[in-house]
Formats: sequence, C-alpha cells, structure tokens
Amino acid sequence: MSRQEHFADLIERVARDGDRDAFTELFDHFAPRIKAYLMRIGAEAGLAEEVTQEVMVTLWRKAAQFDRKKATLSTWLFRVARNRRIDILRRGSDADLPSDDPLLIPEGDPDPETLIDADQRDQRVRAALADLPEEQVDLIRLSFFDGLSHGAIADRTGLPLGTVKSRIRLAFGRLRNALAEDAAGG
Repeated sequence: MSRQEHFADLIERVARDGDRDAFTELFDHFAPRIKAYLMRIGAEAGLAEEVTQEVMVTLWRKAAQFDRKKATLSTWLFRVARNRRIDILRRGSDADLPSDDPLLIPEGDPDPETLIDADQRDQRVRAALADLPEEQVDLIRLSFFDGLSHGAIADRTGLPLGTVKSRIRLAFGRLRNALAEDAAGG
C-alpha cells in the first residue's frame, strides 16, 4: 500500500467513524508540512499556524467530501490551505488586491491526467530519494518537508552550515540527474 493510499484510508476512517487515532496520525503528518508550505509562500508564522489549524478542522469536519479518485489527500489539503490563505488575504485587504489577480483565483479540481502525472512524478521522486545517502535524505526532509532554513538545520543537527548546504546541493544534483535519466528512459 502506498503512503497516499494509507492517508486516503485514514481520512475515510475519520469520515466514516470519527476515528480520532486516524485524525491524529493525519494531523501529525500534515500540519507541520502545511504550515511550512504556507510560510514558504509568504505567510507569517502566526497566519500560517491559524490557516493550518483551519485546514485540519476542515479535514475533521469535511472528511466525507474527500474523494480519492479525484486527488490525493495531500493535494486536497494543500489546495484547501492555499484557498483559505487567499480568502484571508482578500478579506483583510480588499482594496489592495485586484479580484482578477490570477494568484487569487482558487484552483479547480485537476483533470485526471494531471493527477496521474503528479502521482507518477511523486513515485519517481520517492524512488530517487531512496537511492540517496541517508544523511542527505534527512537534510532534504528537514528543509523541504519540515520547512526549516539551512541555519535551523545546522542548529538542530549540529552540522556546520557549509556541510548542510553542500549535502543539500549534492542531494539535489543527484535527484535532478536521477529524474532526468528516468524521464529520458521512460
């Protein structure tokens, strides 16, 4: 069972049974990633935390609306987060934001071909990550999944900042090459 299928099973347990353990597992996995994503796209920490909490409440209350045939759970949750942030920006400063700004138009559901392409890309990235040395994978996770800066990673791991930057750069080079070879071969 893939990780995305596992998450889909968990949200279905939340929808069907109000399963708190399933929700806790989803919360523990997605909340820090959603907050990091929101901060990467410009939200301040307080706003990112607020939106993340609202997204997780949405997951609890509207779990039955999730359809694994239309999107992965991560796609659904990150779309909810993005749209919720847009709603807050619109409400907070309507005069400053033109309503026809393309960045403020909520995304619709992606077409099935896009979902298949995204799922295949996710599988290729996971396979490429599996071939990296563990110390590089750990740093990639801290940087991109937990949203930590290179300096924060150095503080957390005790590694020199230059080592953190070098390992992340090497990891990206290896990922880029592996994905390019995969795309050329298939």
